[in-house]
Amino acid sequence: MKHALGVAVVCGAMLAGAWPGAVAAAAPGQGDVARGEYLVMFGGCHDCHSPKTLTPTGPTLDTSRLLSGHRAEWKLPPFPSQVLGRDGWGAVANHELTAWAGPWGVSFAANLTPDRTGIGGWTEQQFIQTMRTGKHLGVGRQILPPMPWQQIGQLTDADLKAIFEYLKSLKPIDNLVPQPLPPQQ
Repeated sequence: MKHALGVAVVCGAMLAGAWPGAVAAAAPGQGDVARGEYLVMFGGCHDCHSPKTLTPTGPTLDTSRLLSGHRAEWKLPPFPSQVLGRDGWGAVANHELTAWAGPWGVSFAANLTPDRTGIGGWTEQQFIQTMRTGKHLGVGRQILPPMPWQQIGQLTDADLKAIFEYLKSLKPIDNLVPQPLPPQQ
C-alpha cells in the first residue's frame, strides 16, 4: 500500500506543474475562492479528479470537465490481477488517471463539482471531516488510494474551507462516479 501511495505522490508531483493555466499564489485579501483554487492546483487535485485527453505530448486536462472525476459512462477493460503485487506493479491507472487499481481493488476519482452527483449536497463540515478521517462524508466508506487524504487532512481549517469554497464555485457537472470495486480474488 505504501508503494502505491508513493507512485501516486510521485505522479502527482510530476503532473502538478504540467497543466496549463497554473494559478499563482493567492495574495492576502484575495478571498477564499482564490486561495482554494491555489491550494487545489498546488495539491495536484486535477491529476486524478479531472479527466484528460491524450495528445502526442501526453495527457492534458479536459477543461470542459474540470474536477468532475472518473467519467461515469467509461467502462474499464478487464484487469489482469497478476501484474500487481510484491514482484509486480503497486498500482496501475486508466489513461485519464481517474481510475486506479491496486491491492485495495479499483478506486475512482470522485466528482468534486457542486452538482448533486458530486459535492452539491455536502456541507463544509462534511468536507473537512472527510479530509480529516479518510471516510466518505466523514463517516462512510474508507477513501481509497491514491487519494492522499492523510496529507490533505493536515491542512488548517481555513485552508480546507477555502478549498471547499473554490469547489463550490465550479461549474456543476452531472457525473455519477462508480463505487469502488473490491480486490479480485
